[in-house]
Amino acid sequence: MGTKIILLALTMLLSTGQAKAADDYKQSPEYLALRDSMHHAFNEADSARFFPAVKKLENYLLEKNDLHAYYTQRCNEIVFQLNRQNIYEAYVMGRNLSMELREKKLDKEMYMAYNMLGHLNRYCGNKAAAKRNFYFVIDQMEKYGYYESMPPIYMNLVNVELGDDPEEAQRLLEKAKEIAIKYSPERVFDIETRKTLSYFNGGDIDKFLEGYKEYRKGVEEGKSSVHGRIIEVYYLACMGKTDEAVALANEELGEDGSEAITKVYEMAGRWKEAYEALRKDYEVRDSTTNVVLINSMAGVREQLTLQEVERKSARNRIIALSIGILLLGILASLLSYIVFSRRRHMKQLKRAYDHALESDKAKSAFIRNVTHEVRTPLNIISGFAQVIADPELVAGPEERANIARMMQKNTQLITSLIDEILELSLNENTPDKVAKDDNIEVNDLIRDFLQENEYKVNKAIKLKFESELSDDFCLMTNEAMLKRVITLLFDNAVKYTKEGAIILKTSADDEQVTLVVEDTGTGIPEKEAETIFDRFVKLDAFKEGLGLGLPLCRMIVNRLEGSVILDTSYKQGARFVVKLNR
Repeated sequence: MGTKIILLALTMLLSTGQAKAADDYKQSPEYLALRDSMHHAFNEADSARFFPAVKKLENYLLEKNDLHAYYTQRCNEIVFQLNRQNIYEAYVMGRNLSMELREKKLDKEMYMAYNMLGHLNRYCGNKAAAKRNFYFVIDQMEKYGYYESMPPIYMNLVNVELGDDPEEAQRLLEKAKEIAIKYSPERVFDIETRKTLSYFNGGDIDKFLEGYKEYRKGVEEGKSSVHGRIIEVYYLACMGKTDEAVALANEELGEDGSEAITKVYEMAGRWKEAYEALRKDYEVRDSTTNVVLINSMAGVREQLTLQEVERKSARNRIIALSIGILLLGILASLLSYIVFSRRRHMKQLKRAYDHALESDKAKSAFIRNVTHEVRTPLNIISGFAQVIADPELVAGPEERANIARMMQKNTQLITSLIDEILELSLNENTPDKVAKDDNIEVNDLIRDFLQENEYKVNKAIKLKFESELSDDFCLMTNEAMLKRVITLLFDNAVKYTKEGAIILKTSADDEQVTLVVEDTGTGIPEKEAETIFDRFVKLDAFKEGLGLGLPLCRMIVNRLEGSVILDTSYKQGARFVVKLNR
């Protein structure tokens, strides 16, 4: 079972939290039957049973006027959609939940919207944002006394921390259990089964077997856990029944069983089958990624179609958004191609197995980075498109113009991100030297460039050009690629400079022409002088971009038979020096 499925399934336990409304009904047979019906359908991922069951429970809670428990079930619907990879539908439901809570001024329940936001961030790979959301939820629960519902939030944090800090994850597990014992004992069984699963993943088989015995006792008492199926698979593996464990994983877990099967074969030392299972797991993950993207794009396209009918004036913005979605699809195809290309080069079985693990980590980091950078402007465009499409919108020309500018800016940002990736790929795949048959006047080129790009700089920054060359000095090079180098370095200076000056300098000797781009911005530590030319390196994670500008700049300069470095002797900001042969 994938990590995301485990993470999201645990959230449904919020359904049993005790609200501050009158809760005598929660001991009634009718309520317990409705709750358990929903609970079991969720754990078994049975959509045919879950949606009718949760609707019946919601209607019952509304009759009892327990809004806290009602909105908790609304959260469970969102979580179930996430587990089914219906990301767009989950996003829309989460947005509607947040709007409804604000409209009804239910401030005490707003933590639920933040909890769902944490799940969406976790699903998209933004761990830092997810942790901030979940810790905020815990603070709000303590503030309003919702202690009974806190253990599931700690379990969410466990799944975020598990890959980065196992010790912190274990501490959070113990915290979840401590609170559950005191305020909501019915949650303890699921927490214990999660701990049992972590023992197997950590290689402590003895503790796993002890935990399995406790799990079986709970099952005999009629308890249910979302981790039950995977625990049964691992138990058979521990008993040496490898083939039976694999059969059970295929039967009970379906496509989600590939990861478990890999571990079962690995435990038995059957490396060939482990490799095949791992390869299948990667194919499933890649397929899952494509499904998520396709679902998201399908949802956006459907909403754009409705907006086209309701608001013809928004057509140009919708087209821009559709282009962004298409480029995102191209990016997904490019990523899939890169992943499969790497795998084809595996020669030895064990060596291929280890390499595949390392390649998967690199791919995941890349997808998280790209997805995070693309989703932000895409969401801004989508949001403004909905605002413009609102028939009740009352906005003046200035406000509408501002909305148009924001949508155009973010569309350009998405296009720029995709262009950088494609341009990097193009230069990497055509490493040969380029034709240098343009005879350019260097000073005029720089002056024209500054005039064309002056709009990018705020009023607090002065643009300067200092040249030691005569105005008739010419250089034989590739004009388009040289302009691209200057643009990349200039844009980098603009991004990190808030005030002061950006200075372009030119000089030459008998062998080389030197171009310098100097700024008074935040500067770059000397130890990072070479690291910044590596792909996806961003010294400031909050700045826009993928960290491809400087690597692309160096790649182009190399093709021009030149060099580019960071001058570490300059301390007032950053100074990049480009040298080209005459």
